[in-house]
Amino acid sequence: MPLRWYTTVIDCHDIAAQARWWAETLDWQIVFEDDDEVAVIPRDMSEDVVEDLGTWMSSRTGLVFVPVAEGKSVKNRLHIDLAPHRTQDRDAEIAALEARGATRVDVGQSEDVTWTVLADPEGNEFCVLSSRDR
Repeated sequence: MPLRWYTTVIDCHDIAAQARWWAETLDWQIVFEDDDEVAVIPRDMSEDVVEDLGTWMSSRTGLVFVPVAEGKSVKNRLHIDLAPHRTQDRDAEIAALEARGATRVDVGQSEDVTWTVLADPEGNEFCVLSSRDR
């Protein structure tokens, strides 16, 4: 039987700031916060107990931010891809991310790719893909 992808954990120095940055980026909500972790989930995701396995398996994933002492030194081996809808202005979305602290990053991508590589305020890479409708 398969397991549910429950959450993705992001190591960082300032877990509160990182969680808030990503919650704003995704329009998600913080559902738990203490000194050791901050959890964010989609706004439409319930915090209620889920008894039914089918409903449990189809639930969306969240993000958890945990503190680490060491700094980031190499490119992430796992990253998040974000995609604007075709009705959104992709360049404006990227500019808004940059205005909030994201930076453009070169991870070896060629100039003709259809995505833009950015890093969050602590240097974790993520991509903004081309606009799409599915």
